[in-house]
Amino acid sequence: MHSAVTQIANALKLREHTQYRILEILPGFLVWTSFVVAVAISFIQPIWVIGFIILFDLYWFIRAVYILVYLLIAFRRYRMTINVDWAAKVRSMPGWDSIRHLIVVPLSKEPYEVLEQSFRAFTKSSFPLKNLIVVLACEERFTENTRPSAERIRREFAGVFGELIVVHHPDNISGEIAGKGSNIAYAGRRAKLRIDELGIPYDRVLVTTLDVDSVLHPHYFSYLTYTFLNHPNRLRTSYQPLAFFNNNIWQSPALTRIVANSTTFWLMTETVRPDRLFTFSSHSMPFTALVDVDFWQNDIVTEDSRIFLQCFIRYDGDYTVTPLYLPVSMDTVATESLWRTIVNQYKQQRRWAYGVENFPYMVWNFTADRMIPFGKKLKYVWNQLEGVFSWATAPILIFILGWLPINIANQRGSTLMIVQNAPYILQDLMILAMVGLVAAAVLSTLIAPPPPKKSGWWWFFPMVLQWILFPVTMVLFGSIPATDAQTRLMLGKYLGFCVTEKTRKT
Repeated sequence: MHSAVTQIANALKLREHTQYRILEILPGFLVWTSFVVAVAISFIQPIWVIGFIILFDLYWFIRAVYILVYLLIAFRRYRMTINVDWAAKVRSMPGWDSIRHLIVVPLSKEPYEVLEQSFRAFTKSSFPLKNLIVVLACEERFTENTRPSAERIRREFAGVFGELIVVHHPDNISGEIAGKGSNIAYAGRRAKLRIDELGIPYDRVLVTTLDVDSVLHPHYFSYLTYTFLNHPNRLRTSYQPLAFFNNNIWQSPALTRIVANSTTFWLMTETVRPDRLFTFSSHSMPFTALVDVDFWQNDIVTEDSRIFLQCFIRYDGDYTVTPLYLPVSMDTVATESLWRTIVNQYKQQRRWAYGVENFPYMVWNFTADRMIPFGKKLKYVWNQLEGVFSWATAPILIFILGWLPINIANQRGSTLMIVQNAPYILQDLMILAMVGLVAAAVLSTLIAPPPPKKSGWWWFFPMVLQWILFPVTMVLFGSIPATDAQTRLMLGKYLGFCVTEKTRKT
């Protein structure tokens, strides 16, 4: 009898595994099907494809226009927010000084100078330092780097914060993927023990999880606290600041500066559309929600976005992301070697694109949860699938279909007007799209930190002219790594967590 029950259970698990694998396969399948069909029809019916690519380019031009509008709105909100004295505003709120901030900083192979810069930023906070509980989450597998750095942090910042906790995450824990998610989950549970010892109510604690290179704005915790206390559903929302990559922007090559700024601008547009907003990289959330979902998942790569979905599902769709219009500054990808920088940039973009692993998780859990409204489920599933699909396909399709079907039609001697005029139509659309590119180039100079004194007055010109490389970066660091990530998930060649190399030049 026991054997029969075991066989049935194993059969059910196998069926569930197969169903989940189908969901993992679907995004990559759609991407590769689109590429194959686009190329095949270019040979079979090039006229159809020419008509399609003109409409496709027109669609993306219109989409770029409204994205630019969102970007300008977000930029205006950012400029307004940084000019507010949030320390004074939060002190006008009753109960503000009872809020505690739990800050989790993961450390693996990064040099001490990167870690110290983040900790120095904490000390400049306009929020009382005694209300900060700082947790340094060290990876034991990199003990030769983490232990000396942790000891220096202990010495140099002893007594500065309300609490300074150093946690060493053991290596090779069964069921975990070595990476940020498993590290901060382990540290978060250890921090919970200390919060319980101190008797701090969970609903008075906000958790901020950072990358090790994150440099917070001095008013970040004051602004976060003010927003939290004024939010009508404060315990059912995460708080997402703007991601600026400014720490070492003057040390990085043009290619990675463009990728960094492009990421910043895209995330800024998402803050204006909070129904599409996910948590990304450094962000904050209520400790009650974190405990309710049993902390971050320790067996995935993209824990920063997954934590939002964990909460969204736990609360039957009653969970959101609230934008914060103050920046968290992080590193661009930059090493001593240009080639290594390019490789690291590619790997970072592939890791971010591996957020496609959220699609099967989302569909699987949405199907089982009948409390989430169907329309809300459909919107999130569509946004996720369309987002990863466009990320992988749009630049490559625009590039390939912009010349392949036209060349084939010309080789076959076609004299149709659409064939003869297509290059000019596509060229005109590209010229019109330059308006958005110019706007992005100007905005990139407005959010950049002051250049080194030796740069002189002419630094503005290369910062603007570098955007000529934008089409290259869209394919090299956009479509290709996104296709790579989705293909790996499709084939079951699951991606591990790759730590992006951090350096500092003196």
